[in-house]
Amino acid sequence: MMNQWIVFAMIKNNINPEHYKFGGIECIDAIKGSLSPEQFRGYLKASIIKYLWRYEQKNGLEDLEKADWFLRKLRYEVEHE
Repeated sequence: MMNQWIVFAMIKNNINPEHYKFGGIECIDAIKGSLSPEQFRGYLKASIIKYLWRYEQKNGLEDLEKADWFLRKLRYEVEHE
């Protein structure tokens, strides 16, 4: 079985292309830095809901992968509070 962090990194690279990185910081990190921990967790939850909501009508498996990425990010944030 593949290490979960290797899978996380592979998904992250697929979901966070270069245009989400600017000035040495990734967009997700800038968002996190601009929100309280509670707000950031809310943002992650909303992103999960968004991708699950639309996967059948828009991008199928790609949206499920994005929802999974945000869920893993949320789990990481909760585990490391």
